[in-house]
Amino acid sequence: MTGPLALCCCLLSAYILSLAAGYLTVSIEPLLPVVIGDTVTLKCNFQTDGNLREIVWFRVSTQVIEGGNARQKIFTYDAMYNTSFSNMEGKHRREDLVYQSTVRLPEVQMEDDGLYECHVGIYDRRSTDKVILASTSITLTVIVPPKSISVVAANSPAPFSRYEAQNFTLVCIVTGAKPAPMVYFKRDGELIDVVPTAQSFSSVEDRSKGPGLRKSRDRTQVGYWSSGGLTSRDLDDTKLQKSLSLLEQEGKLARLGQDGPETGLEQSFEFDPETTTEVIPETVVSREFPRWVQSSDPLYYFQHGQQAAGDGTMEVRAMLTWSLNPQLDNEALFSCEVNHPALSMPMQAEVTLAAPRGPKLSMSPKKARVGDTVRITVQGFQLGPSASEVFPEPIFTWTKVGGHLLDGREGHDGRELILERVPAELNGSMFRCMAQNPLGSTETHTRLMVFDNPRLKKGRERLFAIDAAASQFSLTLTSMLLLLSFICELT
Repeated sequence: MTGPLALCCCLLSAYILSLAAGYLTVSIEPLLPVVIGDTVTLKCNFQTDGNLREIVWFRVSTQVIEGGNARQKIFTYDAMYNTSFSNMEGKHRREDLVYQSTVRLPEVQMEDDGLYECHVGIYDRRSTDKVILASTSITLTVIVPPKSISVVAANSPAPFSRYEAQNFTLVCIVTGAKPAPMVYFKRDGELIDVVPTAQSFSSVEDRSKGPGLRKSRDRTQVGYWSSGGLTSRDLDDTKLQKSLSLLEQEGKLARLGQDGPETGLEQSFEFDPETTTEVIPETVVSREFPRWVQSSDPLYYFQHGQQAAGDGTMEVRAMLTWSLNPQLDNEALFSCEVNHPALSMPMQAEVTLAAPRGPKLSMSPKKARVGDTVRITVQGFQLGPSASEVFPEPIFTWTKVGGHLLDGREGHDGRELILERVPAELNGSMFRCMAQNPLGSTETHTRLMVFDNPRLKKGRERLFAIDAAASQFSLTLTSMLLLLSFICELT
């Protein structure tokens, strides 16, 4: 036979042989990512017209051995030694030739993440000694919600600059997440429109070189933040009026953000930083504001980086950088928010930018005596209605008005000033504490009153009495010796 008839016979023979050999198809139901701690069920479906021989589930390890990846057997069903279909569903409907094997993994952990294989074997219908095998696999993805989120200031603590604008960077740190979450910033509850960048912009002055970039930005983008978002903020009317009056003097009553301070503006802003606070004993607060005029609508630059932790999770650091304007940024609320598939709602951390105001000092002991160790500590600050603490962390500098500190230094850095064994000469001395962060600076003074120490006074009196008695005894002894010598000469 040749031609089409021979081809038909070949196809028919192959079909008959396939029916005799039996068939087996295996598939695993799709699986969504599973949150760590949840329970997941793997379902392996297979269809056959033969007799079941075995079902084996494997977890494929990422560890590579000779010949491939290592496999860990997690479930086995052997028809030769089992009279029932253990862990099988639908076994009473064998006539449908459809089976399902399930593996339940309770409270999945990070180590459960990976590839799983379902292997099925059936007996060949032509021979019970021959087994037909088929397999399939699926990847179980275990996701982990972030463990922590925090917002810190980069390069903190940092001083206040009253002569030039400076860049300011907030860093949002998210740890313990898998996969890496999406991080974004908000200001006063509104999403900030950022300029993505692979590296930090060089300087504040670069902003004046790109007016086209500012114009090209989409102002209608959802979440764009501008100066209009500040209308409900409690601004400092004093410094706002001062800025406007200076602009009027220069004939430039325009929006904040002109390039560079004018000479006349800088001259009109000059004043003596050493105010009359040194001649009055009570605590005095003195604040100074920048001599430059800054934009109320800055560009926000965004950087995003991530690195793998040892436990398989990711640590994400997102940085928001802009040209700081202390007049408008003081008491602004910035929040870092995180979206992650393992979270039902965003996770966030908030900080309120706040300049130090009105440091509250405490002195211990309250009534210092000669020879005591005195500690002067900054206990807190006067805070605005929206701030719970001064942020970023301020720098504290202590000085003695009109001289050096007790140990000879000109100044001391730290939240606490310690004066050991104070002498009477420090009575009435005034000490100045300056606190500053990038948003502003403040000074306060306190006077140290040193009282006589009765214990030292009694000790001195006792010493004087002993010296007087010793002198009297020495005088009496000398007189007796002289008298004895005179009597001996007479005899």
